[in-house]
Amino acid sequence: MSGQPPLSGAPSDDAAAIGLPHPRDLAELLGVQRHACNSIGSALYARVLDLCIVRVDRDGPIRDLLLPHEHDPFGSALALRFLGAVHRIVLEGRAPELAAHYPSAGGTPGPTMEQDFEATVHAHVDELARRIDDGVQTNEVGRSASLAGPLLELARQGRPLRLLEVGSSAGLNLRWDHYRYEAGGRSFGAPDAPVRFVDPWVGAAPDISGPVEIAERQGCDRSPIDATTDEGRLTLRSFVWPDLTERFRRLDGAIEVAKAVPAVVDRADAPEWVAAQLARPVAGCTTVVMHSIVLQYLSKEGRRALTGALAEAGRRAAEDAPVAWLRMEPGRDGAEVRLTSWPGGEERLMAISGYHGPPIRWVG
Repeated sequence: MSGQPPLSGAPSDDAAAIGLPHPRDLAELLGVQRHACNSIGSALYARVLDLCIVRVDRDGPIRDLLLPHEHDPFGSALALRFLGAVHRIVLEGRAPELAAHYPSAGGTPGPTMEQDFEATVHAHVDELARRIDDGVQTNEVGRSASLAGPLLELARQGRPLRLLEVGSSAGLNLRWDHYRYEAGGRSFGAPDAPVRFVDPWVGAAPDISGPVEIAERQGCDRSPIDATTDEGRLTLRSFVWPDLTERFRRLDGAIEVAKAVPAVVDRADAPEWVAAQLARPVAGCTTVVMHSIVLQYLSKEGRRALTGALAEAGRRAAEDAPVAWLRMEPGRDGAEVRLTSWPGGEERLMAISGYHGPPIRWVG
């Protein structure tokens, strides 16, 4: 359930409206995140959050850090902000005892992990108090597999794609066509691509034939990251869960792609940026506004402005200047990948996906 920093004002507090839980207190909030981590395969973070659930009811550094944020909106991902801030210290080599438990730093979870985690929090409590306000920054590369099917379908209509990504972070998913996808003996992408998805779809797979022509790659984010710098790479890695090694491999491969494939990510609020980008139809290509796990970071007003800008662009769309809205957002059974296309405004459910991408059930 990782995403991006707030893109327009405060994060939404009407979680139910966009399919998010509404926990009653801090312990329950941590419990929801603990369940998510465990279900996706991060036993390490499940253990750490078990500790945090106990400690928020007792005096100590973990309670001191988290309690002031008890009423933060669920969508702002408090637990992941906290865990990411600690992980950053580990990756910087400033918490060797805890690093011994983190696979991302070459360690293996051991029996004293909880004790070493709490000691690290205590030693760096002032820094963590500052960093806990930082937004979660990943825009998980695995989501490219969830979005690839609809994007390839749009490309087969015969026009170049103009990609506009909201909450783009480092713009890694804007380079989706430079990754490799394989399913059922078919493939798309270079055989030597540094990011590979092998059979990410469960059951039926989409048509992954090309070709694809990208006319433009642009994104926006309140705090864009340059993944080609050491600082940018550190920030992105800190928000990957330490024991999910496949996510690190994908991230490192995507950073290699980013060094070779340019993409512009503007520092901007989503609704205003989208409205400006869609102010006039662009003939000869399909304009695609895309985002993945972003709506929870928008205020209610921001979401309304974003959908209003898209609806207005849809009214102006023409056969030679179509517009598409591709989004991957929380649904009943996982993340729903939906596509709305103009002219016409047809909306389709294309896939049900994990929040980090595979496994994906193709529907479209």
